[in-house]
Amino acid sequence: MAVSADHRVQSRNDLAWAISVGGIGIVGFAALLLFAWYFAATLFLIFAGVLLAVALNAFTSLLGRIVRLPHALRLAIVCLTLAALLSGVVFLGGSTIAEQATALSDTIKSQLIGVRALLEKNGIDTGYLDIGNPAAPRTTPSTTPTPGAGAKRDLPSAGEIASSGGAIVSQTLKLILGAVSAVGNFFIVLFLGLAFAAQPGVYRSGLLYMAPARHRARATIIVDGIGETLERWLMAQILTMAAVFLVTWIGLAIIGIQGSFILGIQAGLLTFIPTVGALIGGLIVVLASLASGWVAAVSAFVLFLGIHALESYILTPILQRQALEIPPATLFAFQILLGVVFGIWGLALALPLMAVVKVMIDHFKATDIEA
Repeated sequence: MAVSADHRVQSRNDLAWAISVGGIGIVGFAALLLFAWYFAATLFLIFAGVLLAVALNAFTSLLGRIVRLPHALRLAIVCLTLAALLSGVVFLGGSTIAEQATALSDTIKSQLIGVRALLEKNGIDTGYLDIGNPAAPRTTPSTTPTPGAGAKRDLPSAGEIASSGGAIVSQTLKLILGAVSAVGNFFIVLFLGLAFAAQPGVYRSGLLYMAPARHRARATIIVDGIGETLERWLMAQILTMAAVFLVTWIGLAIIGIQGSFILGIQAGLLTFIPTVGALIGGLIVVLASLASGWVAAVSAFVLFLGIHALESYILTPILQRQALEIPPATLFAFQILLGVVFGIWGLALALPLMAVVKVMIDHFKATDIEA
């Protein structure tokens, strides 16, 4: 009986320990989710910096196959080359890009107004749209001019001046803060990318040191696998973006669409976002082409379908077959989820985040099969 009592006590202790460990794990996981939720923007900035570092390291490694130079010197050459290319684009085509961007914005706005007018003509309510519907000045009995008081009402009152000034200041501050935030985020990503790329071994060792000693070998395999997968994917993605830019620019220029260069740039950049980016880019191209007539719009739509087929069925399978193998429906659902929850950051970085998760799942699945 004594052995039986000891056994029951031991079982209760084991159960209590299991419940305690499970509770701590649940609380820790909930705290981790809460932390990720509140600091999502910062975490996305850091991840974008990591992606930039991976891309710079990939170019540095490619340069290392040509010339035998130290890593720091090869990284400096890569950064200077990229900076020179960007500066050349800005100086040689900066004014053209700015003019085409302004014209494209005006064209799309006018086309949206035309689409709204067409919908209203066919009896479709578009009251929820604000484009092309400036608010008409309201007239109330209190603001109706009275005889002999016209000269007085021509001058705004002190309250109206203060209200208008406050609105102008508020909008100006909002634009300034938005611009400062965008520029600040750009330099944060740039600094993190350069810092990570300058000493990748130091940050890799520090990350692995955070893992428990008994799991460090497995963590090393996972971290290296994530780095190799992201590097292959980024190189393939850069080639795909460049191809889409060139084909879109040349194709729209042949059709005769104004702003073909800026449209090619936006199509290439939006290719970074799978599925959703192509749809947005195609919609912008078609809206911009409507100003040149229906023939040009149909030709641009056919060109968009051809580019989409080129990207989806030729470039992506050839360039990324060794990088990622994620079902399209799974990727699209993950994009929509992160886009709704975290906005543009989640939408843009959904694929590389999913690549990280896939590498981890594949590793643990292979480990379970071997066991």
